[in-house]
Amino acid sequence: MFFNAARAAFFGFVILLVAGFLSVQAQANSYSLNGAMKQGGLIYGTVTPGSQVQLDKTTVKVSKDGLFLLGFGRLAEPQSQLLITYPDGQQASETLQIEKQDYKISRIDGLPKTKVTPNPEATKRIIADNTAVKEARLKVSDETFFASGFDWPAKGRISGVFGSQRILNGKPRSPHKGVDIAAPVGTLITASADGVISLKHEDMYLMGKTVMIDHGFGLQSIYIHMNEILVKEGQKVKKGDPVGKIGQSGRATGPHLHWGVSLKNVALDPLLLLK
Repeated sequence: MFFNAARAAFFGFVILLVAGFLSVQAQANSYSLNGAMKQGGLIYGTVTPGSQVQLDKTTVKVSKDGLFLLGFGRLAEPQSQLLITYPDGQQASETLQIEKQDYKISRIDGLPKTKVTPNPEATKRIIADNTAVKEARLKVSDETFFASGFDWPAKGRISGVFGSQRILNGKPRSPHKGVDIAAPVGTLITASADGVISLKHEDMYLMGKTVMIDHGFGLQSIYIHMNEILVKEGQKVKKGDPVGKIGQSGRATGPHLHWGVSLKNVALDPLLLLK
């Protein structure tokens, strides 16, 4: 009888132990999303380490600490499906509601053809420049420099916004993929977030002096039309470190910094990354 009572007590203890373990494990399964849930927005996610994340059935990179990023393009659909699979096999799903943005469209007619369609030699250079930028954006490092958060890379007047588009002589141009900050030549440009210099180019046809910073997980920022570059490829930078100086190199109508941010091949609105 004593043996049966002891055995019952033991099994009761085991059941309580397992229940407690499952309860703690269930509590540990969680995720959070922070950022602008709108077109052009970037979301910082955290999830139970070891989890798998999918957005619209596409696998999302997750750090060993459970950090991940979600990016929504200029014309992102109004809904996006998030699926989390936790280490124990449990799943959580959420339908994300993506807020629509309104973009400015301007039309300019009667321009000389040379201002709208570049000649063959210029086209060749533009293609080479764009290829270099695309190759840099293909780099998806395991670093989580983006955790530093973002800040303004320069002080000045906003002269161009993300998503705006020009139609020249009836031909739609590519939408603006960043923010323009107008300031005098020589105004200091700093790293908007921690990272590594992934590209440096002294003379791109349209973009002029150009620098890109890899912030990890495919998140990159680009700084163009500079007057002077102050960094080297492969150099690590902290948020606020000098990167260059404002100019109007390349095709620019006045001195300004074009600041762009992208998650892999998805252009984001830099203003939505700022606190």
